[in-house]
Amino acid sequence: MSGFVGILVSDPWLQNQFTQVELRSLKSHFTSMKRESGKLTVSDLASRMGKSKVVGDQNLSNEERATLIQNFHPNLNDEVDFEFYLRIYLNLQAHVNAIIGSGVKNSSAFLKAATTTLLHTISDSEKSSYVAHINNYLSGDEFLNKCLPINPSSNDLFEVAKDGVLLCKLINVAVPGTIDERAINTKSMLNPWERNENHTLCLNSAKAIGCTVVNIGTQDIIEGRRHLVLGVISQIIKIQLLADLNLKKTPQLVELVGDSKDVEELMSLPPEKILLRWMNFQLRKTEYKKTVTNFSSDVKDAEAYTNLLNVLAPEHKNVSHLAVKSSFERAKLVLEHADRMGCRRYLTAKDIVEGSPNLNLAFVAHIFQHRNGLSTQTKQISFLENLADDIQISREEKAFRFWINSFDGSLYINNVFEDLRDGWILLQTLEKVSPGIVNWKVASKPPIKLPFKKVENCNQVVKLGKQLKFSLVNIAGNDIVQGNKKLILAYLWQLMRYNILQLLKNLRLHSNGKEITDVDILEWANAKVRNNGCKTRMYSFRDKSLSDGIFFLELLSSVQQRSVNWSLVTNGVTDEEKKMNATYVISIARKLGCSIFLLPEDIIEVNQKMMLTLTASIMYWTLKQPLHLNKPIGSPDSHNGSLLDDSTSDSSIE
Repeated sequence: MSGFVGILVSDPWLQNQFTQVELRSLKSHFTSMKRESGKLTVSDLASRMGKSKVVGDQNLSNEERATLIQNFHPNLNDEVDFEFYLRIYLNLQAHVNAIIGSGVKNSSAFLKAATTTLLHTISDSEKSSYVAHINNYLSGDEFLNKCLPINPSSNDLFEVAKDGVLLCKLINVAVPGTIDERAINTKSMLNPWERNENHTLCLNSAKAIGCTVVNIGTQDIIEGRRHLVLGVISQIIKIQLLADLNLKKTPQLVELVGDSKDVEELMSLPPEKILLRWMNFQLRKTEYKKTVTNFSSDVKDAEAYTNLLNVLAPEHKNVSHLAVKSSFERAKLVLEHADRMGCRRYLTAKDIVEGSPNLNLAFVAHIFQHRNGLSTQTKQISFLENLADDIQISREEKAFRFWINSFDGSLYINNVFEDLRDGWILLQTLEKVSPGIVNWKVASKPPIKLPFKKVENCNQVVKLGKQLKFSLVNIAGNDIVQGNKKLILAYLWQLMRYNILQLLKNLRLHSNGKEITDVDILEWANAKVRNNGCKTRMYSFRDKSLSDGIFFLELLSSVQQRSVNWSLVTNGVTDEEKKMNATYVISIARKLGCSIFLLPEDIIEVNQKMMLTLTASIMYWTLKQPLHLNKPIGSPDSHNGSLLDDSTSDSSIE
């Protein structure tokens, strides 16, 4: 464990029970409980833990919690220190686990986005399925050949994953081109620094494709913490399997809806919901009368699967399968049918009858990829021609969505334009960016049935934006409720920009407490590159010369000399050369530790918003380094000129 853990907890046994993130979260809860009266006694614990929901939604009443704590430590007047609190916590979790019983044994707790969960169980079935997936998709990889195939019945997966290479490669299988593999350290023997770089690259790239990784740090991968590593792998594979569940990849999905309004609704759904809708669409062609609403309890009896495969592959249909009384026997017949279709993968008959949600979802997604049963020629595809296919809006929506999801497990959205319309997530994001700014007394928490309550939330969102000096001349709360795409994106851009500027300002050693502007970021970057002996310059965040990626590679090299392998850099003249450099820039920045959500196209096209966030992220990472010896921003040696107001900044972005 890291030194951080050692400082907080001296007991080695306790150190081994928690991840770094869990311990930090629990310490925060403990401090807030103690702050109420200055001290914390055993008698206080039950009610205060209930208020702060430390144990999570585990259906423990205050009375049950108090009884359990008293049984553990009868002297209610004793004062509680942090280590004692951790032991109480573990005892409560053990009790909860005992209540849940078999539900825990087959659970997928690692997929839940809670910031603190101690249900550290993994499913052997899921592990075996993911190992088989890895063996299949990475079998031809030159570097991993020495490790593959991995034995699914062993724990070798976690050893192989320790150097970070497998996870990086798996991300590229899920979303090709996410990581420039030239940036991965692939020596046969990696030193701790190089391993850490791979882990940092992996986790930042996982965030950038939509994974929730707030529960895991580089140290957890190094230590091979199985539930956390498997959680990341599960999310990456899920993203790969659901990649075709959108109208861009599979336009035939419009067959599921009736008119253009329904098409827009379909486009806003998360891929899991689209998969369920597709499954029910196919089941309506059979005599199956139920509606499948999940990939667990609704498919346990295997009847839905039997009917689904009969309609998708009638050449292998056997009506006698429906007469089978045993769910387990029916599940075995389903897998035999799938095998004849060429798509038996990811689960066993036991997994079906036990309702493993992750493996059932993977199975159905694989069937969809192999044979979706949708018409290749449908008149309804004409609806797509009437929909605005704005690639830039789509890219920005994805960037802002992943940015919001990166804060912590309490914030998660599937679609910016749909999930922000009640204002609640926006208020939570504002609170993350500027703590204490939201008036929660006048805010309404979902589900919100009354439309005017949504408008009230969004009116507060707009009011707070103006308070933070956002440019919101033509934005009203109702625009957000109505899902006005351009205005929502304009608001989110200013919120993201405010966030990074505040992060930089809070490094007071460097800012002298002054506001930091776009010009400061621009001139800091130019000064770093100039002081490193390079002649390139960025004149603004709209500077078209940035499209070749050279300036950003020189900036990265200036903040970390060994970060760029210049033998891999192209001249950036042709479109292909520019894309190679842009991909390399993004991977190197993530490898250093920058949390960024742009695409190579944003650099090639010089998207000024993303150029600012990229530069600011590099600046923030640099100034955070403990050995950083830069002069304070605004000092004569750091750049010429004073700190300029946004209104006078040539590089400022409205």
